Amino acid sequence: MESTGAKPLSLVIPRTLVVLQPGYLPWLGFFDQMSRSDIFVLYDDVQFDKHGWRNRNRIKTPSGPHWLTVPVHIKEFGASILDVEIDNRQPWARKHIGTIRQFYADAPYLNSYLPTLKDLLEGNSWERISDLDIALIKQMCNWLGLKRQLVRSSELNIQGKRSERLLNLCLYFQAGHYLSGNAARNYLDLDLFASHDIEVEWQDYKHPVYPQLHGEFMPYLSALDLLLNCGDKSGAILAGGSKFPCLNSVTAQ
Repeated sequence: MESTGAKPLSLVIPRTLVVLQPGYLPWLGFFDQMSRSDIFVLYDDVQFDKHGWRNRNRIKTPSGPHWLTVPVHIKEFGASILDVEIDNRQPWARKHIGTIRQFYADAPYLNSYLPTLKDLLEGNSWERISDLDIALIKQMCNWLGLKRQLVRSSELNIQGKRSERLLNLCLYFQAGHYLSGNAARNYLDLDLFASHDIEVEWQDYKHPVYPQLHGEFMPYLSALDLLLNCGDKSGAILAGGSKFPCLNSVTAQ
């Protein structure tokens, strides 16, 4: 066949941006969004949400979920995550490690992860919750086999409020695709993104079911629960999460 001399068109897949506030030992949906991103922005310079997920998360016990909470100082109303300090007058790190050891004593992979977690929590003099959260997120990424470009919003000097700032982050990273959690449906200005040819996708996360201690399966815990129960299979379970809808229905983080 005679060649026409035409060159094949190259398909360019738009870069996907995700923007999430850092959390303490985050849940699986956090890492699901990260796994689907090309650039992941840790939104660390927005207002700290008291009673949110920045300084606490849940693990499973025989009597139900148990909160692990890092005590913090909030100096003034409206303080950003970046400025919130940890209250180290309380032995919170030692208590968290002891609690995890107690309730996951029979977990098959406890000894694979707890020593590193203990060193990370107890071996550093953490002053700010944002630094602690991000260090834990990076360690959990390693355990889950996730390698993504992580950037702190506080280092970028990108201005704007709500949708405008998220759009500006997309433009800064030349991302044509923005992946968002469902909670943003209430405020995200879709027309603003569309006017810049940026596609918005909602996560609609389906939680995977996996072997778990203490009776009936419980979703929406810290991803640490998956790691301690499933070890090096955790990354594959995370990747296949959308194929295995959870049996329970609770409020996601």
